[in-house]
Amino acid sequence: MLWETLSTARDIGRLNELASVLIRYGFGDVLRRLGLVNIFIGAGKALNWKQTSDISNLESPVRFCHALTEMGPTFIKLGQILATRSDLFSSEWTTEFKKLQNQASPVSFDLIIEQLQQDLGCSPHEAFAEFDPTPFAAASIAQVHRARLQDGTEVIVKVRRPGIQPLMEADLRLLARVAELMEAESTALRRFKPREVVRQFTRSLRRELDLLAECRNAERIAKNFADDPNIVVPKMYWPWCSERVNVQQFIDGIPGRDIAAVEQAGLDRHLLAHYGGQAALKMILIDGFYHADPHQGNIFYLPGNKIAFIDFGLVGRLSFERRHQVVTLLHGMVELDAPRVVEVLLDWAGDPPLNGQNLSVEVEEFIDKYHGVSLKNFHLGMMLTELMSLLREHRLSLPPDIIILIKALITLESVAQQLDPEFNMVSDAKPLLHQLMLDRNTPDAIAKRGWQAFVDTTELLAGLPQDLQQLLRSARSGKFQLHVDITRLKTFGNQLDRAASRVAIGNVVAAMIIGSSIVMTVDGGPTLFGLPVFGILGFISAVIGGIGLLFSIWSSGRWK
Repeated sequence: MLWETLSTARDIGRLNELASVLIRYGFGDVLRRLGLVNIFIGAGKALNWKQTSDISNLESPVRFCHALTEMGPTFIKLGQILATRSDLFSSEWTTEFKKLQNQASPVSFDLIIEQLQQDLGCSPHEAFAEFDPTPFAAASIAQVHRARLQDGTEVIVKVRRPGIQPLMEADLRLLARVAELMEAESTALRRFKPREVVRQFTRSLRRELDLLAECRNAERIAKNFADDPNIVVPKMYWPWCSERVNVQQFIDGIPGRDIAAVEQAGLDRHLLAHYGGQAALKMILIDGFYHADPHQGNIFYLPGNKIAFIDFGLVGRLSFERRHQVVTLLHGMVELDAPRVVEVLLDWAGDPPLNGQNLSVEVEEFIDKYHGVSLKNFHLGMMLTELMSLLREHRLSLPPDIIILIKALITLESVAQQLDPEFNMVSDAKPLLHQLMLDRNTPDAIAKRGWQAFVDTTELLAGLPQDLQQLLRSARSGKFQLHVDITRLKTFGNQLDRAASRVAIGNVVAAMIIGSSIVMTVDGGPTLFGLPVFGILGFISAVIGGIGLLFSIWSSGRWK
């Protein structure tokens, strides 16, 4: 508790800024429910609780997204993640979240030159044959400058914004604290695992802040596509790379947003969409390591119908077991196998639904409506979105890593369909899904899984006597303990502790008043203004203690 208090105190200035934004956009009640208002009272800070009339006329999703934008890059990125959470938010909310853009005004070169010199070890004009001080592009975490190496190679220099890391770290600490409060105080919110969501978001954002990690990610994906001439990943120039700056090959291609330029260049839009879809499926289903932010700004089209992916700051990882689950789910959706889909969804949700039978029936109805529908009318993104909405209705949520995966799939399908309106991710995925299911059920694969299960069981049985011996030894020595962690009971206990402390303080104050009154009637001893000094000190102490007690009761929000 002490560390949490100190941590919050360290970030009180940033918390004050964020709270002011939330209040201005009409979300002050959120602060009250989370108990954050008491922090400001304890720090002697006052908040402006006024809300302008023009803001109050906006719908809640619009107001909230405006607030996220004003709160800065951490919360813009959080909003972009929430845009994929159809299992948590209704369509009017996710639609607004999708409008959040990661663009930002560039930082003046004068403000980054010192940091750039520290990272490069010399002036950028010395390190490169040419260096353009005017930013080529800018986002919330970093900005890009064009340059040329001494051998004439064109590169881009990506520079992290000065001061962005301390700001984001403060935001992440506050988000973690808010997530803890949400889980502790709300049973309804606890099922959405806010702490796990924030933990996953924190890891993702910290990796994105590390520009050296982006280089490693790019090289790993480049290695996975080494045998595919249609996919291009920019080369990294390691001598100039560090946590705050990286230098990579300049990709001279047609930006993903410029479909007209693709047409004018005579590129095959159908082929490009197919290559992009196949690349996405390979990264996700085979490699288990994929570009998690494949929007149009991170894709270029090159001569020869090649596709270049850039910006690997945000990547997704899938374990072998998770890939197996994803393949099973997608195969079940494509083959209209409702029981398989339900089985995977329940594994992911963790907590059993209030009515599992109803969920199974509704998933079967959802799957059944695609029976008889031609393959070209299957839209994977739409099916996944509907499926998450169904989970939301049953108060189930998905793991954060699956949410990132679904976001990537939906984004890639959208990009491919803008290239080729006839593109269908299901058509591209179906042969691969069939092959992966067959590979998973070959005799060799089954034997391998069986052997692994046998080894695990043998190790468990071999260690059982030792575990039982240790358990009995602990019981005999009186060290055996059974911990039952009930959050509500713990909260109730804390409330009793606070109440007991207040009663004790009240008794001490009353005793000091009585004792001081007795001292006032006794002659002798030092006096001040004709009154006993110890009696005066006792009354002053009692007044201070009484004021402190009243302030504690008032600041807790339980003043009657």
